[in-house]
Amino acid sequence: MTRINNNVLAIQARHRLAANNFDLGIRLERLSTGLRINRGRDDPAGLIASETLRSEIRGISQAIDNSTRAMNVISTAEGALNEISALLLDIRALINHAANEGAISDEEIKADQLQIDSLIEAVDRIANTTQFGGEKLINGNFGYTLSGVNAAHIKDVTVFGARVPDNGSTNVVVEVTQSAQTATAILAIENLSDNVTVEIGGNWGTEVLALTSGSTAANIATAINRVANTTGVSATVSGTGANTRIILNSRGYGESQFLTIKPIEGSLDLHGGTTLTAGNLLKDEGRDAGVLINGQTAAVDGLLATVRSNGLDLKVDMTAAMGTALGTTSFDITGGGATFQIGPEVNANGQVSIGIPSVASTNLGNSTLGFLNTIRSVGSNSIVGGNYVNAERIVVEAINQVAVIRGRLGGLQRNQIETNINSQRIALENVQAAESAIRDADIATEVAAMTRAQILVQSTTSILGLANQMPQNALALLGG
Repeated sequence: MTRINNNVLAIQARHRLAANNFDLGIRLERLSTGLRINRGRDDPAGLIASETLRSEIRGISQAIDNSTRAMNVISTAEGALNEISALLLDIRALINHAANEGAISDEEIKADQLQIDSLIEAVDRIANTTQFGGEKLINGNFGYTLSGVNAAHIKDVTVFGARVPDNGSTNVVVEVTQSAQTATAILAIENLSDNVTVEIGGNWGTEVLALTSGSTAANIATAINRVANTTGVSATVSGTGANTRIILNSRGYGESQFLTIKPIEGSLDLHGGTTLTAGNLLKDEGRDAGVLINGQTAAVDGLLATVRSNGLDLKVDMTAAMGTALGTTSFDITGGGATFQIGPEVNANGQVSIGIPSVASTNLGNSTLGFLNTIRSVGSNSIVGGNYVNAERIVVEAINQVAVIRGRLGGLQRNQIETNINSQRIALENVQAAESAIRDADIATEVAAMTRAQILVQSTTSILGLANQMPQNALALLGG
């Protein structure tokens, strides 16, 4: 059948040529972009899945970057604390040197004091200047803010980590379920009838006391208290006449505290009607308080309660009045701390927080012993005033405090941030692989398809040329 007005064969060839050109265009686009899905029509369901995975990839990638930056912040703070620790060790060595009074002059002691003053100034300088990205790190800027702390119940609170809701606060309830006790011994002595030589021992050391016949209970208590800074054991007198008692107590509370009494010559009458004879040892140990913090059992050393849990990491130093009686106190954590977003989603599970208290000289130490700034030349515990024992105890406490802060920072870095980076990298690898399987082009497949499309375009182009020549056959019928 031969027609002139409508060349059906040419129309069919043109339609196939357009389809083949379109297919060739798709293959060229995929090979040039490397993507199988370049627009929604390529694979609507695949596009939705791919975009969801891309969102996860972006969140995971940013979480890894955030974690790396958090590690940089922590490393900066920890490096400064390491330097402060070295300064404190130097201060302790100078105190020890100055205590050797018999071998050094007063001028040398004054020189040691001047050097201690300089080292304390260096501690304060590092505390006030250490920063990252314009944020001060160890001057208390990253410490938590508290409200409602009852000074009659709590001497000090150090918060290392807490989840504080936005524009809210976290309430902390401290409940004493078992009273703390000191190590205790009771002597039933009004006057000594014989000479007694006794060894008194405690956490700080031992001393031998020679008590003469006729010594009263007050005389004995005075003799024990005179060496209390050596032994860690103090004495008080209770009652009168036949009911007179000498009560010996360790300076601190808890199971780590102890006292011993050992007559070397003579004997001592004990409360309860027994007698402690020469060569026998009486020993007593203290008892830790039992404490619940927000319903969780705290680790307790004497009056110091510590709890570490998901969302709350703190230590509470209770007063003797609080720790030795059953009762409850509470306070609020209202804000502060350093919060690091290390998860791919912005929520509490993707964040870690840590508090970095001030390590200035006015904050290192404690209210019982004193603070580091008190061992300056004008302070109440300066070595030029002969306060070697207490000055060293303050420095040892400061060294321990800095070590604890460094340990908390190191634990956060190693156990949470570094492990988070490792897990997020594994997640990123798998999610990217899943997204690639959906969206990326298979180059081998696309090259084969492009070759096929090129051949088809060429063949349909030739066919279209032949189809366009078909109407010319009508001329033969006209005798042309």
